[in-house]
Amino acid sequence: MKRGRRRSWSHAALLCVMVFCVAGQLDARERLDKGLEQRLRDHIEVLASDEFSGREPGTDGEALTLRYLGMQWFDIGLVSGTNDPGNEWFVPVTLVAREPAASVAQFRIGRRLVPWTEDEALMLTSGKRSLVRDAPLLFVGKADGQGLSRNELAGRIAVMLDGGKSDSDRQNALLAEGASAVLTILDGQRTLTQVAVRRQRSGYALADDTLGGDLEGFITKDAMARLLVTAGTSLKALTQEATHADFAPRVLNFTASFEATTRETTIRTHNLIARLPGKRPDSGAVLLVAHWDHFGVCAEEPAEDRICNGAVDNASGLAVLTEIARRLAQVARLDRDVYFLATTAEELGLLGAHAFADNPPLPLGKIVAAFNIDSAAIAPAGTPLAIVGRGMTGLDATIAKVADREKRVIVAGDEANEFVRRQDGWALLQHDIPAVLVTSGYGDLDRMRKFIESDYHRPGDDLNRPIELGGAAQDVAFHIALVRWFADTTRFSPAGE
Repeated sequence: MKRGRRRSWSHAALLCVMVFCVAGQLDARERLDKGLEQRLRDHIEVLASDEFSGREPGTDGEALTLRYLGMQWFDIGLVSGTNDPGNEWFVPVTLVAREPAASVAQFRIGRRLVPWTEDEALMLTSGKRSLVRDAPLLFVGKADGQGLSRNELAGRIAVMLDGGKSDSDRQNALLAEGASAVLTILDGQRTLTQVAVRRQRSGYALADDTLGGDLEGFITKDAMARLLVTAGTSLKALTQEATHADFAPRVLNFTASFEATTRETTIRTHNLIARLPGKRPDSGAVLLVAHWDHFGVCAEEPAEDRICNGAVDNASGLAVLTEIARRLAQVARLDRDVYFLATTAEELGLLGAHAFADNPPLPLGKIVAAFNIDSAAIAPAGTPLAIVGRGMTGLDATIAKVADREKRVIVAGDEANEFVRRQDGWALLQHDIPAVLVTSGYGDLDRMRKFIESDYHRPGDDLNRPIELGGAAQDVAFHIALVRWFADTTRFSPAGE
């Protein structure tokens, strides 16, 4: 009896030790997570401070941002990743900002110039100067799925109805199919003044992309109606024709000459590139990306808060990227190199990512996987992961395997892909780099949409609002697991090798 009781007490003691050990491990993990959350917050407090003035490219805010990141990464133990002794760490990127200048439109019937008031139309270009002379006009209705051929559009100005749609998808499709220009008739609620106000904002491009540009025009409904009467038809009749199932584009009985120019400003900015050297750099590299830029001073006076600090977008992504680097630098050396890229001008059209791909520090085909990190401080701990770019690369199956090992859930389906064109991974995909954004930030789309509808790209995206770092801390851990897997040549080989 005594021996059995002793054995029972021994088992109970062992059970208590095990319970206390597990509890101790959980407590240690919780302390680690909370410590990581504090480190993330510390980075965000610096990068999203008013001192950094919203991290606008080409400003003192850029210099402060890159100096902070560069010092952090150097202290962690990373080395320059530019592979260019003339530009260590910081790669120059030259941008051109363009805003509309001159707008000219003329219409002719035969050789006769049709008199009309030019302030009833607006011509715009994405380049420095665009010009079309005496081109025939082709009425294409609403341009919705008509399957116009390049032969029909080549050398012609496509004239289309606005139809209450303010996006540029239809216009861009017509231009891509060979139209010399597109003229949109504002037959709905949108006014010429509204178009002008929206398009007066500067457009941006890399300096190497300054030649030419698409030519796009807008004309009021009344002005177009008068022009068509002069040419022997009516806007009402054309609009009615466009509603028929058998509608076919019609060449109009006059020609037009359009010209648009822009004013240009040069902006000199930089990408920051670092590298964690691997044991077998010839076997390729893993790339981690987060954009450092935001909008600077973005609100007009007399607003009290005028700075777009970009705490979530994307100081939080930079914080996650930096803490991933810190922890990877502390583990055993990986097989493949790991590159860390902080891009400029993401908010201006993913331009820094395009600049990286246009002038990469290694052959693009050597990048076995790229992981973008954007707007990480959204979701609480325990939020599932989403893959923005799901189904667009060969990475999904391996990411799912890593998630299973790490006991992380990935949201089913590709609903998060509605955001794929709005992040640097999309630019990398255009250059055939397998790139995805794997994050808890998009694991709860309702939460993300709420942020986008409120503080996103506004002065409210700062640390005066509650900021959630539980999911971001878990994303750090998951990206470490991802990188270690994809950088291991025994675990991952790109397709075709």
